[in-house]
Amino acid sequence: MAKAPKKKETAEKEKPAIKVIAENRRARHNYELLEFFEAGIELAGTEVKSMRQGKANLQDSFARIDNGELWLFNCHVSPYDHGNRFNHDPIRKRRLLMHRREISKIKARMQEKGLTLVPLKLFFKRNWVKVDLALARGKHLYDKRESIAKRETKRQLDRLVKNVR
Repeated sequence: MAKAPKKKETAEKEKPAIKVIAENRRARHNYELLEFFEAGIELAGTEVKSMRQGKANLQDSFARIDNGELWLFNCHVSPYDHGNRFNHDPIRKRRLLMHRREISKIKARMQEKGLTLVPLKLFFKRNWVKVDLALARGKHLYDKRESIAKRETKRQLDRLVKNVR
């Protein structure tokens, strides 16, 4: 009697491996994040190699829409160690890849409510470099203090609950 063939798991059902390159943790502190997007990024070859080594920084970076295209500014990608003359400018502006209707939707929201577009995370998804973006509104100083106070009280409650058990 022949055995029934085993079912093969397809790549669609598996979650893609995500390797975080850089994270903008200050954005979560300085901004109230409202809506999230994922975009591809157009890179030179040595930039990808440098990112594989984890040499990227999102501090002070921001995204803007110019002529119907989405651009990432001030994202620092260190030159590749073995790149010689093929290396790139570390702080050049890089095009972000999204569908046109998504870009127009983001542009309308930014103009309507005075929001800004902030990159949160740079990561590899399968073999592609992606950027997590968020529509954000800047926090005032008292909002920052309020969120810090909430976090501290939550920590204290968690400690008390842990000690009671």
